[in-house]
Amino acid sequence: MSTNENETELSEDGGHVPNAMGPQDEHWLDEYSDVHMNVFGAPLRVMDHGSGTRLWDIDGNEYLDFLAGIAVNALGYAHPAWVKAVGEQAALVAHTSNYFATRPQIELARRLVSIAGAPEGSHVYFGNSGAEANEAAIKLARLYGRTLPGALPSMGGKPARILALTHGFHGRTLGALSATWKPSIRKPFEPLLPAVEFVESGDTLAMVEAFAQTGNGPYGKGPVAAVILELIQGEAGVRPLDADYVKAVRSICDVHHALMIIDEVQTGIGRTGHWFAFQCDALSGGVVPDAVTFAKAVASGFPMGGLIAFGKPLSDLFTPGSHGSTFAGNPLGAAAALATLKTIEADNLLRNARERGAQLRRGIMACASPLFEYVRGQGLLLAIQLTHPCAHAAMQWALEHGLIVNAVAPDALRLAPPLIVSETDVDEAVAILGAMPADLPNDR
Repeated sequence: MSTNENETELSEDGGHVPNAMGPQDEHWLDEYSDVHMNVFGAPLRVMDHGSGTRLWDIDGNEYLDFLAGIAVNALGYAHPAWVKAVGEQAALVAHTSNYFATRPQIELARRLVSIAGAPEGSHVYFGNSGAEANEAAIKLARLYGRTLPGALPSMGGKPARILALTHGFHGRTLGALSATWKPSIRKPFEPLLPAVEFVESGDTLAMVEAFAQTGNGPYGKGPVAAVILELIQGEAGVRPLDADYVKAVRSICDVHHALMIIDEVQTGIGRTGHWFAFQCDALSGGVVPDAVTFAKAVASGFPMGGLIAFGKPLSDLFTPGSHGSTFAGNPLGAAAALATLKTIEADNLLRNARERGAQLRRGIMACASPLFEYVRGQGLLLAIQLTHPCAHAAMQWALEHGLIVNAVAPDALRLAPPLIVSETDVDEAVAILGAMPADLPNDR
């Protein structure tokens, strides 16, 4: 998948390395390290352009992208409908401020409410990322918590709580980080938001006990305002929750008048073969959330995210000045998102996600690689469980052989190709993965 001089480079075992790092990559990565804060570590390559499911780096090496910008580029690269929509909107108006509205913004909000199947009176808040979407959800849950009898100061109430799951990931801003489990990224910034607690993921009894801690007296806690969860814990290694557990959490929330907020930042907008993962019974058991957050794929590469509050009473808790963002719902992003949603529908990409996901799962297991234990996930959000913790070595090997995947855990590779991925693309990816050596070194 390369046409440059690097084709002659050999790997440590003497094998051919078709996509080894080239001189332009090395030069620009040195430039990168001179001017960028080191929050992401060293980039793997400097990318130049893309088309469809393919990317080319600055040295001309070609890659089949099975990560899609971490589940962002639903339509791949340079999709004609997306390019046309963004270009036409840029020629009209790219930004106005929230003193004004635009037609793309209004049309997009209405479309999102529709595809979510939200009831009449539901409303959308737009932000610029998944973390901002979850910040909005947490703030909305705080407002809702203040309406619960057990949180009313006049009745001796205590601040309402928000429950999150162990191994969940909701973002890195301070509010979203407060509901994000990973200790290594939380601890440097503590203390975080108060009244956010973690419950063991998948443990129904632990959830019941967390709710039961509500009560008056010196040892009782405030009521639970909301539970926030991902149906597939993406950053934990693409680990789906059990549908029966999700149904149980929904029932507990209903009994205690708590909100269920489903974080669909990674799973939403067709990634699982449904518009939203909660619409997949295998993941949710058919539950309906009180609020959904979205981002990543919604504008297929343009930074956008948001929150859908189900029903008028919840939506009405946000009032003028209670939340906002300068760029939120800007017409350029809205146009990109409308083009994304229209293309997903017109090209039957939800079905494609289901079919190509099944093909990918079958193909990987048919490889019978001693390195691959099993495949988990849904649609085009999958992970290969490895037999030993060599995920970074496996990711690097795949990159050098023209395939972009992600070491999502020490012993797991994440696969999240564009929704436009073809049968041929899947066959090519499987062939590369099947050739991966089984004796890769463990990650350090």
